[in-house]
Amino acid sequence: MPAARPPLEPLTLAVDAADRRIAWYAALALALHVLEAALPSPLPGLKPGLANVLVLIVLVRHGLAAAAWVAGLRVLVGSLLVGTFLSPAFLLSAGGALAALLVLALAHASRCFGPVGLSLLAAEAHMAMQFALARLLLVPHAALWQLLPLLMTAAVATGLAGGIIARALLRTDAAAGSRP
Repeated sequence: MPAARPPLEPLTLAVDAADRRIAWYAALALALHVLEAALPSPLPGLKPGLANVLVLIVLVRHGLAAAAWVAGLRVLVGSLLVGTFLSPAFLLSAGGALAALLVLALAHASRCFGPVGLSLLAAEAHMAMQFALARLLLVPHAALWQLLPLLMTAAVATGLAGGIIARALLRTDAAAGSRP
């Protein structure tokens, strides 16, 4: 008979200030995600991207790892809250978020772009990936290409608006001297 195993030690997780900060940002991003899901859209899937403003702020203030956590939690938990987990909408959201994060990582590391430029690049990457996934997985029809100019123009508009909001919030925080 094999020897009995000693009892396992209880697992304890140490939660630090960075974890709490990510949780707060993710909770706010989730609230915005759920709010946007309830808004009517002129085109399927076209949303203002307010939760992405938070991801951009987190990237600028706390780095790529924290921004990736906030974006990932927003996509995963947000899809569970609005009932789209593992649906086509979830795949499009996850793909768009991943593409935006990759572009943000490269652009932010270059130190050539401010919040508005970063937001524009992320919005374009997000939309391009969503379009590519929709074309490959959902609507493999050539006529879909006719929507691309409209969608990319919408991405410029939402990216510009999000970047302006992020820049204003970052400036307000800097002027107030606050940095949670």
